[in-house]
Amino acid sequence: MNYGIAFTPLVPAIVLWLALAAIVVIALVLLLARARGAAVRVAALALVLLALANPSFTREDRDPLTSVAAVVVDKSPSQNFGNRNREAAQAQEALVDSLKKIKGLEVRPVEAGQADGETDGTKLFGALASALADVPVDRVAGAFLITDGRVHDIPANAAALGFQAPVHALVTGQKDERDRRIAITAAPRFGIVGQSQTINYRLDDQGVSGERAKVTIRRDGEVINERTLGSGQSASVDVDIKHAGPNIVEIEASPLERELTPVNNRAVVAIDGVRDKLRVLLVSGEPHSGERTWRNLLKSDASVDLVHFTILRPPEKQDGTPINELSLIAFPTRELFQQKINEFQLIIFDRYARQGVLPIAYFDNIARYVRSGGAVLVSAGPDYASNTSIWRTPLDSVLPAEPVGVTEKPFYAHLSDIGKRHPVTRGLEGSASEPPRWSRFFRTVDTRNAVNPPVMTGVDGKPLLFLSRFGEGRVALLLSDHIWLWARGYEGGGPHLDLLRRMSHWLMKQPDLDEEALRLQVQGKDLVVVRQTMADSVQPVSVTSPSGVSHDLTLAAADPGEWRASLPANELGLWQATDGTLKALINVGPTNPKEFSEVTSTVDTLKPLTQATGGNAVRVASGSSVELPRILPVRSASVFNGDGWMGVRMRDASVVKGVGVLPIFSGLIGLLLLLGAFAATWVREGR
Repeated sequence: MNYGIAFTPLVPAIVLWLALAAIVVIALVLLLARARGAAVRVAALALVLLALANPSFTREDRDPLTSVAAVVVDKSPSQNFGNRNREAAQAQEALVDSLKKIKGLEVRPVEAGQADGETDGTKLFGALASALADVPVDRVAGAFLITDGRVHDIPANAAALGFQAPVHALVTGQKDERDRRIAITAAPRFGIVGQSQTINYRLDDQGVSGERAKVTIRRDGEVINERTLGSGQSASVDVDIKHAGPNIVEIEASPLERELTPVNNRAVVAIDGVRDKLRVLLVSGEPHSGERTWRNLLKSDASVDLVHFTILRPPEKQDGTPINELSLIAFPTRELFQQKINEFQLIIFDRYARQGVLPIAYFDNIARYVRSGGAVLVSAGPDYASNTSIWRTPLDSVLPAEPVGVTEKPFYAHLSDIGKRHPVTRGLEGSASEPPRWSRFFRTVDTRNAVNPPVMTGVDGKPLLFLSRFGEGRVALLLSDHIWLWARGYEGGGPHLDLLRRMSHWLMKQPDLDEEALRLQVQGKDLVVVRQTMADSVQPVSVTSPSGVSHDLTLAAADPGEWRASLPANELGLWQATDGTLKALINVGPTNPKEFSEVTSTVDTLKPLTQATGGNAVRVASGSSVELPRILPVRSASVFNGDGWMGVRMRDASVVKGVGVLPIFSGLIGLLLLLGAFAATWVREGR
């Protein structure tokens, strides 16, 4: 029980203060005048003032409240190295047992730092704040952190903790740990495709010095550089940006003898490749209704730099047209097809036939351009089956089919079995119904001796669209010149934009449109493995997490030509997947997570904060065993640790169950006190 006095004035406080001032003045006057009975008079006035203040005796019935200590256990991926998880489990068990033996102490264990694929680094103090969120400050007895010391949300000072109690750190891991890592000192985020970017890095060895390591640099899994570096030595490497999108660069150092883990021997840089301008050469032959279809499509693409020539009049044609009404410039055939042909990513022949404009030797240049990695698209009409067809040139060696005639008959274009799987034609809007929900074509070129199956078929199942590879290059052959009917909206039109754009990008080697590919995608908190293939089955895929854990996945058929599987993306860093032939890489979160940047255990990071709160940071591992300091309750102190012990601050918090109040000047007691005071004054005056 607690006893006390409480005041509930009968008049405003200002009246009490004025009365007190008046009594003080009267007392001074009486004392200075040496009046008789001055003390009795002042006492009587004081009793009147006290009665106006209305004092009461109080009694509080209280129940003591327990003090609360939090135990935060680090479950981050770095705790998997060595015997840290075992040490942490033993330390937690021993610590909780010791704390529970202290009378009046509540223990709150909490786990923190688990890998979730979103949080970068080990966050223990956030978990501590959550564990004590419902605990008043005057009940917090302290906190214990069981960790390897690599914590990334340490408050700037003790005041930021929000409570005044000791924080102790029990550090797992050995003192003499050694480890090697690659540290990225400077790296670009973007790069122009076809140009190079420089990455600066450093070899860091902890626990040793003077060691040397072989450093291997890979781009998208391909080795591009190897060298030898010494501990602490810096270096740089120039990396060619080969394609648009992420270019994953790995810099990996050979293992260090008896090192803690090889996980951070590899650093990753993701450079987003940005294409400058894709240069496309469009050569239009005989004018026709769909001549501007290709031009409008390519001009609408901001990433395309289009060079367009239309052959309106062959050199041998003599019709009396004045020279000043012919073309504004001469067709620079030598410059385009001999000197600068390799500067183009795509050459399009739109209903072009040999008209004496291009010498035969230039077609041989185009064929070599394809085999060395270039791309050609032929949008064919009756010209392809004529005597002046470009098939009857050296270009025939890279064209997928030989023309044999023309069929004039209305038909609907259909996706072939191959076309339903091919990324260029798969899922075209309207293709799922029968007949397809797009307009008909009325003419197709008949062919024979095709080098591969078509992806689209036309009248009577004859080929309509070929997508073929020759050497390093690619060729597309569209065997109808009526694609413009889709563009004009005839009979509802058709998906000409999707088809032509995908076809162009496939020819220009857009990775997303490759027929055989293995890709990794992050969807929400899951990592999705996508296998694009033209085959009827796929091999299982092995996925390796950033910490080196492997998962074998069996993929299930999804869309035609696509097989998928997923698993939780619960770690930040570089994930790898392979089916034995193809390899895919993806970085989840930051390219080099804090969790794996420094992995040796340490007491130094937490010691300044623990000491500022009166606590301490100590190692618990002693060889193969775990030893904890004694845990003692401390009532009042500024330091809560000593030689072989750690303390918790025991609080005197309590909760009020009931209150008793006895007014002093109420009823007969108050009346007697006041009457007695005035009677004493009267008696003193009467003498």
